[in-house]
Amino acid sequence: MEIGVPRERKDQEFRVGLSPSSVRTLCENNHAVFVETNAGIGAGFSDQDYQQVGAKIVDQAADSWNRELVVKVKEPLPSEYQYLQKEQLLFTYLHLAAERHLSENLINSGAVAIAYETVELPNGKLPLLNPMSVIAGRLSVQFGAHYLERQQGGRGVLLGGFPGVRSGRVTIIGGGVVGTEAARVALGMGAQVQIIDVNIERLAELENLFGSRVELLYSNSAQLDAVVPEADLLIGAVLVPGRRAPTLVPRELVKKMRPGSVIIDVAVDQGGCVETLQATSHTHPTYVEEGVIHFGVPNMPGSVPWTATQALNNSTLSYVLKLAHHGLKALERDEALARGLNVKNHRLVHPAVQEVFPDLAQ
Repeated sequence: MEIGVPRERKDQEFRVGLSPSSVRTLCENNHAVFVETNAGIGAGFSDQDYQQVGAKIVDQAADSWNRELVVKVKEPLPSEYQYLQKEQLLFTYLHLAAERHLSENLINSGAVAIAYETVELPNGKLPLLNPMSVIAGRLSVQFGAHYLERQQGGRGVLLGGFPGVRSGRVTIIGGGVVGTEAARVALGMGAQVQIIDVNIERLAELENLFGSRVELLYSNSAQLDAVVPEADLLIGAVLVPGRRAPTLVPRELVKKMRPGSVIIDVAVDQGGCVETLQATSHTHPTYVEEGVIHFGVPNMPGSVPWTATQALNNSTLSYVLKLAHHGLKALERDEALARGLNVKNHRLVHPAVQEVFPDLAQ
C-alpha cells in the first residue's frame, strides 16, 4: 500500500505521523511510504533519516496526501480539506465532536476517517489516546507552574511552597489518565493536590495509588463550589470518549477564583469542562478572563515532539500495519480499530459523534 505522511500544519505542531523506525517497519513489509519534506524536522528527524529507511521524500503536500492511507497526528485544517479524497483512509486524531466544519468536509469528501482517540479495546481502554493523555497530564502541571509565575501574570505562587509557607494548591477535575499523571507531577513538585471525580470506584483506585498524599473528593456542584475558588492551579481532565466534555465550572465559579490563578483544560479539543475556556495555540497560549489566566492549547504534547512522536508511534504502528496490509478490511479483523471509525460512505458513523451532530448521520 502507498502511505502518505504530510507535515503537520497546526500552530507549532512539531510531531509527525510516522517516525523513521515506523517507516522502516512498513518498508520492510513491502509498503511504500511518502513523507513530505521536513515533516519530521521538528521532532528531530531529517529527510535523510527517512530516506535511509526506505521512504520517498516529496516536496508538495499534495504528493503526500495523494495516497491510499494517510497517517497524521492532528486533524486536517481547512487548508488541507482540498486533499481529502473518496475512499482514502485517514488515520489521525480527529475530535469531531468539537469540529462540525471538519466533520462536514470529511463527509463530503467521501474519505474513510479513523480517529486515534476512539480506537477502543474491549475493556474500554483507549490505547491510542493514552500515551498523549499521559504526556498532556504531565505537561499541564509544568505549564501551570510556569504561568503562576508573577512575570507571566500569575499569583507568584511556587507550587512546592517553602518551609513556613504553604505550598500551592492543584485541583484536578477528573481522575482518569490525564488527572492521574497531573497528580503525579504536582506531588513531585510538592504541591497540595486534590482530585475530583464522579466515579467512586476510580476514587478507590486512586486511594490505593496515592494513599493520603492526594485529597480525593466526589464530584458534585457543591463540592466544586467549595474547592475551585481555593485552587491556585485548576486542571480540567474530564474525558467522555467521542463526546463533548460537560461544562462543570461555570463563569460564576471562575469569578470566585483569586486573581492570577491559572486554569488549564486538557480536554479543550473536546469542548472543555470550564465555561470561560476557549482553544488557544502555542503561539498565543493564554488569555485572562475574570482575572484568571486561561490556557487552552489543544495540542500540548506538540511542545515535546521528540518524546511524543515516539510514544504515539509505539502505540499506533500495529494498527497502521493492519490498515496497510488489509485496507478497510482491517476493521473487520480488529474490533478496537473498528470502533475508531468516525466517517464512512459520506456519513458520520461513530455513535458518540452522531449524538452531537445527528443531522450528519443521515
